[in-house]
Amino acid sequence: MPLTAEERTRSRQRLEVQGQPLLDLQLPRGTVLKEGQILQSEDGQVVVKITAQPEPVMTVTASHALDLLRAAYHLGNRHIALEIAPHYLRFSPDPVLAKMLEQLGVQVKAEVCPFYPESGAYGNSHAH
Repeated sequence: MPLTAEERTRSRQRLEVQGQPLLDLQLPRGTVLKEGQILQSEDGQVVVKITAQPEPVMTVTASHALDLLRAAYHLGNRHIALEIAPHYLRFSPDPVLAKMLEQLGVQVKAEVCPFYPESGAYGNSHAH
């Protein structure tokens, strides 16, 4: 079942396939569904595997690690959902943030791909 990053954080939602209700989720608050996680209905009739749906994102890269760290610092100060990887950062599209980052000297490009933002300082594990 492909879900966006935001949908993977909703504790209460109805999952549908082609407009047909499939599963009503009622998970503990703060639950983040992970790539590959299997969900089963209480009656055992429905089983779904969670996948990350490709979605619009901005991907930040830099020639030097320090520039990428600096970009992460500035994005972190804005408390946005941010995916952090060894060679890139990724966030939901925001032209103002993209312009700020380009002024810092990093490269920003629009893409459509799976998005795995950090779950936060108090989360149990990394997003993927």
